This record gives sequence, C-alpha cells and structure tokens, in this order.
Amino acid sequence: SVLCSAILSSYLLGERLNLLGKLGCMLSLVGSTVMVIHAPEDEEVTTLDEMTSKLKEPGFLAYAAILLALCLLLIFFLAPRYGQSNILIYLTICSVIGAFSVSSVKGLGIAIKGFFAGRPVLQHPLTWILVITLVASITTQINYLNKSLDIFNTSLVFPIYYVLFTTIVITTSIILFKEWVTMTVIDIIGTVCGFLTIILGVFLLHAFKDMDVSLGNLPQLLQNEQEAPVTRDDKNILIEVDNSSIAPEDKPTVLMLYT
Repeated sequence: SVLCSAILSSYLLGERLNLLGKLGCMLSLVGSTVMVIHAPEDEEVTTLDEMTSKLKEPGFLAYAAILLALCLLLIFFLAPRYGQSNILIYLTICSVIGAFSVSSVKGLGIAIKGFFAGRPVLQHPLTWILVITLVASITTQINYLNKSLDIFNTSLVFPIYYVLFTTIVITTSIILFKEWVTMTVIDIIGTVCGFLTIILGVFLLHAFKDMDVSLGNLPQLLQNEQEAPVTRDDKNILIEVDNSSIAPEDKPTVLMLYT
C-alpha cells in the first residue's frame, strides 16, 4: 500500500515523487518484510472465553488505558491546534485507534469460526463489544485519515501512517498475546533492524521530497556538486563595483607612453 499509493499519487494526483522518495518507499517495504519475517508467532486463542481472559489481564488493561488517554489528548487538545500543520497528529490518532481495531478483528475472527462451528457466539457479550469497538475505531480512522489526505501529500501520508500503525499493532499483539516470551535474540535483532530500515525509508521520503532528483539529472547534480566555486579577492570586487558605477562614455582614457 505504501509503494502503490506513493507512486500512483504522483501519476494520478500530480503529486511529486522523486528518486529518493521511491527509494524510501522500497526501504519501507523491505523493512516491513524483515519485521514480519522475524515477528513472533501469536499464541493460539480459539474461543471467546480465552480472548476475554486475555483482554482482562492487568498489563493489557493498563496499555489500553494509556492508548485511550493518548487518543483523547490528541483528538481534543492537539488536533485542533496543530493538526493542520503537523502530519503526525492525525496519523498518530489513526495508528493508536488501529490497536483497538486490530484486536477487535482478532476477536471477531474467533467469533466467526465459532459461529460456523455451531457455538453460541451471538449470545456472548464480547462479540457485540468487539463489533461496537470495531465500528467506532474504523470510523475514527477513516475520518482522520481523510483529513490528513486533504491537507498533506499522499506520498507522505501512507508511509508515515504505515510505520506508526505497524509499530502500534505489533506492540499491541506482543502485550496481548505475550509474544515476546518466545522471541529469540535473532528475532529481536531482525525486528529492530527492520524497524530502523522503515524509519530510514520514511526519512528519505519526507526529508528530500522537494528536491528534483531523478535518474536523468543525477549525473548533472553530482557534477555540479563537484565543481569548485569561483572565488575572487576583494580587490577585484571593488574594481568591478567602481567601474560599474561609471558610464562607458564617462570613463577616462589612459595613454601608455613607451620610451
């Protein structure tokens, strides 16, 4: 989604995406792939009762309370003041809300499996709590994502949103399903390296978005950087200034006599 949205926005919406931006999209894609490869497998949860016990654990309740407080702070305090100028405000709201939507989707997936298996999932209160949470979270995400797309460049919105959303979702999954217990040192290093690769890709995409860099003018840019600037001493500059202030017809004629 990051790669396609950035490239298509440059062709369909007329937004600018230079060579460094395309390279940043590729690095984001590579970094996310490395994170997925080294991500821990989630703990198997097959019933809504098991999902309920996971959601009631003190660690996840504290984490959910922090996310909810952060989301309310962003929506009611920071968004009205800085949302129009800072791209991270709206995207952070979408990403934080994404933690609730992904958890709801996980629980509803278990409920759907149980429904086709003949279990009374419709009578379980968690099913309807998850439905309400999913509808509210997705509605909020779409609202603030559209606001961000209306203000900022599409090729910037999707990569940054992808990084924030992926980070929040992986953190939520680790806390909810205790995935960090089964992670090895190699998986931890791979996850960190993948995340740093994503950050580097987004930095290339955002920091150099206004530069006119392409494969066609890249040799010319390198050549211009290698050319040394011409420096002149103060004497030459003063002579040029003095001569420029005198009209050509008013300049004195100098006669050279040789003996």
